[in-house]
Amino acid sequence: MTSSMSLSAVDVIHKRRVSSIGSERQWRCPGDECDDNVPQKNAIVVSRWIRNDSERIEVVNHGNTAHHCIAMNLKCTSLTFSHAGQILVRGRVTAGAIQITAPDVPCGAVFDSAADVLHLFVSQQVLSECFEDTFGRPHKGELRIDDPKLVRDPALERLAQALAVSQSDDATLGKLFTDSVSLAIVSRVIARHFTVVERKSREASALPPWRLSRAIEYVDAHLSEPIGLADIANSTGLTRMHFASQFRRATGMRPHEYLLRRRIEHAQQLLLNSRHNVLDVALSCGFRSQAHFTTVFKRLVGETPYCWRMKKNVDR
Repeated sequence: MTSSMSLSAVDVIHKRRVSSIGSERQWRCPGDECDDNVPQKNAIVVSRWIRNDSERIEVVNHGNTAHHCIAMNLKCTSLTFSHAGQILVRGRVTAGAIQITAPDVPCGAVFDSAADVLHLFVSQQVLSECFEDTFGRPHKGELRIDDPKLVRDPALERLAQALAVSQSDDATLGKLFTDSVSLAIVSRVIARHFTVVERKSREASALPPWRLSRAIEYVDAHLSEPIGLADIANSTGLTRMHFASQFRRATGMRPHEYLLRRRIEHAQQLLLNSRHNVLDVALSCGFRSQAHFTTVFKRLVGETPYCWRMKKNVDR
């Protein structure tokens, strides 16, 4: 931390130092304790179970009363996994394996080696929303995925790895990225499980200009704050899935990509028209640290913020 950092800057960083992915103290428990109220009705809660030692450990989860649990294995491990009282796996499980447990189903495991697993806790409301957005019609009755066997899906594996990497990204962008990738995972799971004819000709229409203007206005008004996909979608009156697909068709960019570019454009304006130092500019544009701001700025602009500012000032 540089000596020039102001107290207010420290406060901003402290308040935003919130990971999009929680660490599990108990297996398949997203909070400090197993609490069915942790995931909200319209939320996907993502948490991570990590064991770095190889000592044998036995874990049990009695089942969540309201949420499906999507388990995504990030590294090879050796375990015995039981589901609803039946042994489902005994031995080595490779990275990329996916397992889904429905509500009210108890499960347990005996880990014989190190492990790294992402758990997505998905509410019924999110499942219904993703089903309707995927197939273009609401599902009749409660959605339940009762097939517990391990599956391999390269697309899901890539999405899981993207989520794992996002844990080290800037917190203000991490929320939006985690929201988007989590919804993509749930939609993929829904599409795999419910064997409905794939939509061939149905493509998302582009976001109408008036909705696009609302989204842009919302982003510009909240550049310094954490912004989630649902926040932008709500400003346009659309669901998250509809908004994300229509926004991309209208702009050629995913929402989180657009947000990142707008923050860099705003930073360029501040660098040229204010005397703020680089750190203050970074914080004003929604970045948690100067280092991450510099990395993103150089990737999109081609130069560090300091060098870019110096060259522009010389040209004036």
